[in-house]
Amino acid sequence: MRVLDLSFHEPAVNLALDEVLLDSAERGRAGECLRFWECPVPFVVLGVSQKVQEEVCEDACQRDGVPILRRCSAGGCVLQGPGSLNFSLVLSYERGPALRNIRESYCYILCRIRERLATRGVRASLEGIADLAVDGRKVSGNAQKRRKSFVLHHGTVLYRVDALAMGRYLKEPRDRPAYRGNRPHESFVSVLPLGSDELRRAVREAFDAPEVTVEPLPDELAEARMLAQEKYLNPAWTLRR
Repeated sequence: MRVLDLSFHEPAVNLALDEVLLDSAERGRAGECLRFWECPVPFVVLGVSQKVQEEVCEDACQRDGVPILRRCSAGGCVLQGPGSLNFSLVLSYERGPALRNIRESYCYILCRIRERLATRGVRASLEGIADLAVDGRKVSGNAQKRRKSFVLHHGTVLYRVDALAMGRYLKEPRDRPAYRGNRPHESFVSVLPLGSDELRRAVREAFDAPEVTVEPLPDELAEARMLAQEKYLNPAWTLRR
């Protein structure tokens, strides 16, 4: 498994590189991968099937210069930025039969992370389809994009959060897990009591990933920048629903 720890200032390039890493594995150019990234600027990102007008406070985003983007994976609309550590896993279905089933794959991945958090004194639970929660409050959201031989798993672990900003830029979702109830963002989302370096170690341990990080292939980086321009910054993609 390759391990990348690479963040870009441009939100679109961060999203594009994840898709390129999945493409690389599917095309046989590279194999499994774990990438960590944390965008230094805030942005709103929609799940692949969501509608902007239903999920985003567009006027507030425009007023404050907060970009609105759409990722390639499913899941809900979230506010990204400092304090949100992302782990992007590209895993082969050959790793285990559970990965071929959507619900079982979330359990396979998140149970491993939960176990590593437990060794650090954090008792997290699996909630909904794809959340980790502590004391009933969400600390990690997850989503996937699937191809023939590999799955891209997007996960975010929160160690710092601006709950008021969430309420300013995100509408209250219509589709919500039962454990959320009617709680607004600021009383539903929480943070893990671990720093970003310790969270990186926990995720690495969960998948026996090496400590040594590598750079993306030169072609991957070039493709990510091109994909960011052609797709992720294209209003036809962002506003397609």
